[in-house]
Parts: sequence; C-alpha cells; structure tokens
Amino acid sequence: MILELADFRIQAGQNTAFEEAITRAAQTILSKAKGFQGYKINRCLENPERYLLQVFWDTLEDHTVGFRQSEAFTQWRAVIGPFFNGAPVVEHFDLVAKSA
Repeated sequence: MILELADFRIQAGQNTAFEEAITRAAQTILSKAKGFQGYKINRCLENPERYLLQVFWDTLEDHTVGFRQSEAFTQWRAVIGPFFNGAPVVEHFDLVAKSA
C-alpha cells in the first residue's frame, strides 16, 4: 500500500466551501479510481487554511499514472483547484512500521 500526502493551502475564509468541495470530490471522483483504498482529510489547528489529504493506493502507479493521467484528475482539480493559494505539495510514502 502507498500513502499519498497532499499538503494544500487554501484562500482565507474559504474553509467551509473547500471542505464541502473536497469531501464531495473524494466521494464521487477519487473513490472510483483504480487502486484507491481510502482517504482522510485533516485541517491544521495552527493554520486553518492548511489541509493534509491522505490517500491510500494499491500502487504508486495507480496514483501517478492511472489517476493523474485520467479525465477524473481533470474533474478533481476543477472542483478543488479554485480554492488553492499556491500549488499543493504531493509526496508518496511506503509503510515502514505501524502500531498493533
């Protein structure tokens, strides 16, 4: 399993609309992608315009090729992109250890 972490900064005052948009897009677009296993969306307490999206994928390629090069990604960005205050930082992680 691969963990994608996307670090978003959004425009001030847009929290409610962004949270609705990203939740809807995750449920209706992202969740249908091949290799998708689940997601979590977190808002930063110290900086409320910062969000971390965690997406769990079967493989790296399910995200970087299958989703990012699809029409679904274009739809995804059309829904959440207008809220961005700068480009998101996206990185991928492999599980090393976890608690029971």
